Amino acid sequence: MTGLRCDDDPRLHRELARLRDLPVNFDVDAVDPQDPGPEWTVDDRRRELPGEPPGPPLVGGPWERACALVADYKFADPTLVRRACRTGAEPVAGADLLLETSFHGLVFLLPCRVGGITDSTRDGVRVWGWNYRTLRGHLEQGQMDFLVRKDTATGAVEFQVRAFSRTAPIPNPVVRLGFAVFGRSTQLRFIRGAGDRMAELTEPVARPADRSRRR
Repeated sequence: MTGLRCDDDPRLHRELARLRDLPVNFDVDAVDPQDPGPEWTVDDRRRELPGEPPGPPLVGGPWERACALVADYKFADPTLVRRACRTGAEPVAGADLLLETSFHGLVFLLPCRVGGITDSTRDGVRVWGWNYRTLRGHLEQGQMDFLVRKDTATGAVEFQVRAFSRTAPIPNPVVRLGFAVFGRSTQLRFIRGAGDRMAELTEPVARPADRSRRR
């Protein structure tokens, strides 16, 4: 399962340490994440997860389980994201994140940085998650948010991936052409796969909760 440890790989550990000197590769202050503008590709996809009773999230229930998976980046399709390394055990603003990805037989190291944490209850919806922003050397520019939502009135739980992105300058002409042809389909495959894995990985904790409610 994709996780965040790279202590067993000195190469990735060194590359992660290098990220502290890399800047974000777009002007964060010039972009409104809610309405980034026509030059950006926007995604906002939700996947229903096992639900809970109405009210605050259950201790050890699907919402808490989903938050733990998001915190540890364990929702990523391992055929696309082979390894993920982060500075620090928890997602905090400013932590660096290195993704080792596989793209049509080629392997890339994609540098990112945690931009912020969402932890709120608004209009009866409990939301927790975090986002990353791309750094110089990434194939893309932009931000991707991973959020777990619970409607406290209905008990419905969702996993949301929200992103704005565009292709970064890519010096290598072969990689640039390949990304132009396959980049968007790979991005959509990642988003769909993340939702599928979240549903699969939260189902085991939903079954005991269902049994306890029937007693």
